[in-house]
Amino acid sequence: MTNHIIVTIGRQFGSGGHEIGNKLAERLDIPLYDRNLVNMAAEQMKISPDAAEEVDETGLSRFLAYYASAPVDYSSYYMTNIEMGQPLSEQLYQVQSEIIKRLAGRSSCVIVGRCADSLLADEPNLINVFITASKEDRVKRIVEKYGLTERKAAERIKKIDRERRYYYELHTGKDWGSIESHDMLLNVSAMGIDGAVDALEALYKAKK
Repeated sequence: MTNHIIVTIGRQFGSGGHEIGNKLAERLDIPLYDRNLVNMAAEQMKISPDAAEEVDETGLSRFLAYYASAPVDYSSYYMTNIEMGQPLSEQLYQVQSEIIKRLAGRSSCVIVGRCADSLLADEPNLINVFITASKEDRVKRIVEKYGLTERKAAERIKKIDRERRYYYELHTGKDWGSIESHDMLLNVSAMGIDGAVDALEALYKAKK
């Protein structure tokens, strides 16, 4: 355990969780760890970042690559550790978990997703939040960000949320997005992105 203050952010797809994490990290001048965790794990495992993203928290990379028509090599998706008998997804989770614990031991930081709240549950200065928003606001955000139709955006939201829920509950045994699993729930539709950042900044400074 350390005296660092760690902010972990769980989030519904399209709720603005990454943006909140990024703004908070900038205000507090501390590191943000999100998708860069995938690259760190891929480098340690000596696999391609594309293969790692395919079995990360969700299949989000598949969705982005499909709509951007970008060629992505997922040939490593079915790689297994012959000696351990583990699928790539579990290897990635274990490596990523160790990286998260190591980074939390170095300094205060903001970590988005990847079950960080559960992995760091013993940290004395953990701020564990889940970001939510109305379906209408999330659809609007995804339409604007990725240029999809509202129908396609709604489909992606349903799919990515389902995958994030499965990933979280599989590895933690807790209910994704519930108040029993998180210290607090912040509704961006009610308080806005900056309001959520303000609230987390105040909590961080109170702990400090």
